[in-house]
Amino acid sequence: MKLTWLGHGSWRMEIGEAVLLIDPWLNGNPAFPDDRRAEALDGATHILITHGHGDHASEAVGIAQELDIPVVGIFDLMQFWENRHGIAVIGFNKGGTVDLAGVKVTMVAAMHSSSYSGDDGAPVYAGHEAGYMISAEGKTIYFSGDTDIMADMEWMGDLHKPEIGILSVGGHFTMDPARAAYAAKRWFSFETIICSHYKTFEAIEPDISPLRALGVKLVEADVMKSFAP
Repeated sequence: MKLTWLGHGSWRMEIGEAVLLIDPWLNGNPAFPDDRRAEALDGATHILITHGHGDHASEAVGIAQELDIPVVGIFDLMQFWENRHGIAVIGFNKGGTVDLAGVKVTMVAAMHSSSYSGDDGAPVYAGHEAGYMISAEGKTIYFSGDTDIMADMEWMGDLHKPEIGILSVGGHFTMDPARAAYAAKRWFSFETIICSHYKTFEAIEPDISPLRALGVKLVEADVMKSFAP
């Protein structure tokens, strides 16, 4: 298993026989080095989308067309993209599990919003926001997506028992480190916590010390520097 942070909330995950691009926002992402785009996309097998906001989903269709790979995510948005753009999609919903080259991906709840900008600039509904439990190689990863803490995390931790949490921690748009630490301590038994959706803009430059205080392995990844969790 190998993870590569692409900056912001975007990730490349090499797991099992799959190479997943999760919320790949590269063009316009101030944390991503433009000259490493080909490297970030190399060998990708699927694109996994948590919700429709531009900093997560704006490049999904273009990358799918470029690489001829499917986009995976909430049924409503996938159906829209399939009908409008003719791309291959795998649409499912919360509680559903799909098999991506032997990797089991279960969609779980998140608490956020999901839209894209319409032709007049007004927000257009893009299906519900989601997180994912990603299981392969004897491990389960909880990819929180953009979310606040929520009571659903109790059963999610108890049922799926993820060893690794990739958690949005930036605050302002998602839970901050203190809230993420609260959720991790109360409802999960993570061996490793990986920070996500932060260090992109001034509004999401948080103090990570509440997560360090948990006493579990904490990863603050460097952009485009791969690591094994």
